[in-house]
Amino acid sequence: MTILTLLMGGTAGGSNAGGGDMTSFILMMVLIFVVMYFLMIRPQQKRQKELNKFRESLTDGSKVITAGGIYGTVRKLEGNIVHLEVAKGVEIKIDRSMIMNDNSDMSR
Repeated sequence: MTILTLLMGGTAGGSNAGGGDMTSFILMMVLIFVVMYFLMIRPQQKRQKELNKFRESLTDGSKVITAGGIYGTVRKLEGNIVHLEVAKGVEIKIDRSMIMNDNSDMSR
């Protein structure tokens, strides 16, 4: 017998006792939810937590990439506003939530 057959409550011959239909349905739904949680939801929560931690640890001089793909260096932090130098003498203000990546290991 396969695992699917066992989970669905069937026998090897294909006949079903009739009483396990609801139990097997609930078991399959729980199994699907558990698989979805460990394969999709949990990794996304972990990435989001790491990104928030990175954004909170920004300091002057950090090289970053924005959500729009702009490479720059943090010059000043004012609450949720980040002053980002994108070229010599060119500074833009962006929201802290738009900082997506650390650029320290990439060259400009």
